[in-house]
Amino acid sequence: MPGTLKFPSAPALHRPAGNYGSLVLRMALVLMFFLGAVDIVVAAESIRPFTSGSLKQVLASRPNKPFILVLWSLDCQYCPTELKMLSELEKSHPGLDVVLIATDTVDDMPQLADRAGNYGTAKFEQWVFAEDMPERLRQEIDGRWYGEVPRTYFYDRKHQRTVKMGLINKSLVEEWLARNAVDTANGKQNGKY
Repeated sequence: MPGTLKFPSAPALHRPAGNYGSLVLRMALVLMFFLGAVDIVVAAESIRPFTSGSLKQVLASRPNKPFILVLWSLDCQYCPTELKMLSELEKSHPGLDVVLIATDTVDDMPQLADRAGNYGTAKFEQWVFAEDMPERLRQEIDGRWYGEVPRTYFYDRKHQRTVKMGLINKSLVEEWLARNAVDTANGKQNGKY
């Protein structure tokens, strides 16, 4: 036809099936990575900075209630065993109230959140040391503590505490639960206040 412009046909855009499948797989992996990263960020945001006066906040939020306070660290060899045991125990004893204080720094919050997820302890109240001089925080928690972890404090209803250094075992916690009349069936604490 006179006056008609002819354009070369566009090259066909083919992708072999193998490449398309790997592209979908890569996209799925990227999506899972971002969703996992969001979970870690959300968990990291739930970790509170532990500063001077924070222990008073912990105590004040639990009037007449027994609880366990655990000092731990990312570098602690025995802490994962204890934290996993407490997480498992909480499943069968919903009245178990645990507060975790990491002796690391606020810069470590993403790693702390990741470990909390791995250990099953994300549901516990969590704090991390947030002052330049951790010695002051250690002194505020316990003047006889020099930083060794794990270190566990068992608080009764009157907030009198018993300290255990090193790894604790399940039977010790169960005995403490029984002594402090924590109702393990419905997560409530029995007894007189």
